[in-house]
Amino acid sequence: MKIYKLSLIFLIFFLFSIDVTSQVKKDTINVLFVGNSFTFYNNMPQMVQSMSDEGSIYLKTSQSTVGGSSLKDHWEETRGTKTRELLNNSKWDYVVFNNHSLVTINDFDNFVKYTKLFDSLVKKLGAKPIIMMTWPYLSNPLMQEHISKSYIDIGKDLNTLVLPVGDIFMKARKLRPQINFYADDKHPSEDFSYLIALIFYKSFTQNSLDEISHRLTTKDLYGEKTYLTFLSKEMSLFLKQLVNKSSIVASEEFYKN
Repeated sequence: MKIYKLSLIFLIFFLFSIDVTSQVKKDTINVLFVGNSFTFYNNMPQMVQSMSDEGSIYLKTSQSTVGGSSLKDHWEETRGTKTRELLNNSKWDYVVFNNHSLVTINDFDNFVKYTKLFDSLVKKLGAKPIIMMTWPYLSNPLMQEHISKSYIDIGKDLNTLVLPVGDIFMKARKLRPQINFYADDKHPSEDFSYLIALIFYKSFTQNSLDEISHRLTTKDLYGEKTYLTFLSKEMSLFLKQLVNKSSIVASEEFYKN
């Protein structure tokens, strides 16, 4: 009886070890997404994590997001944000910053000020900052020229990686003008959030996008599978081809220089 109990305990421990090992990959990258609805719409950070489920690098994503917030809000911890607390109390490999969509146009001084403050803090804490370039509103595509220049300039000034989400998005619109990549006048559709996730996944891992499914999944609190995306195979293929042709800068390589 004693031997039976010991064998049962060993079996349970063995099976538990297999389950844990399958979830914690050999190489794990911890990513914190800081921003607003441009980030959390359609569960984009979870899409990034789901894309990494079968890869050699596991992307463990977390977020500090509040709708309509700017980096000023996150720095001053207003509107319920706890970003600096999260940065100081946890270990992150990368921190992605998504500022307010109009900040480069209506509040440029604070765009520069709080981007620099967070950039300095993240680097001081030993993590690597990444700045997400935003995109124009459906009603005003002319916004993108100023947005792109503002983000590219501050990236050069800080020697910080800027991922040109807005510029790649404009390519998608040009190549597929019949597709509405917006959920409203400014927020991303599911297709667009999938594109954003692909950009981050490619930058973080440089892995092939070929095996990423058009139907991304995650697990709910009860361990049941739930779907994050319902893209068509054709749309998924187009977006993966677009990212592959966009020469996405590898995050690791950028910060080796």
